[in-house]
Amino acid sequence: MPKPGVSVVKPMDVLRQSIDKGVMVEVKGKRLYSGVLEGYDVYMNLVIKNAGEVINDQNVGVHQRVLVRGDNVIYISPSSGD
Repeated sequence: MPKPGVSVVKPMDVLRQSIDKGVMVEVKGKRLYSGVLEGYDVYMNLVIKNAGEVINDQNVGVHQRVLVRGDNVIYISPSSGD
């Protein structure tokens, strides 16, 4: 139970606040996507636009739109400055 005066932030609240903002998403297979979160669902499936893709620390390109399946997500982080 949270202490009085301490607000609790839920994961879905963070996703909702990150719509149309920059995010970084790491997925299984040493892949990293950074772009603008366009949408998500209750399974944490993500749609990221203008997504830069990094595999094994090597840039492999930018994709107009990427769908990331939620069960592959390791972490999601709002980009700094957003």
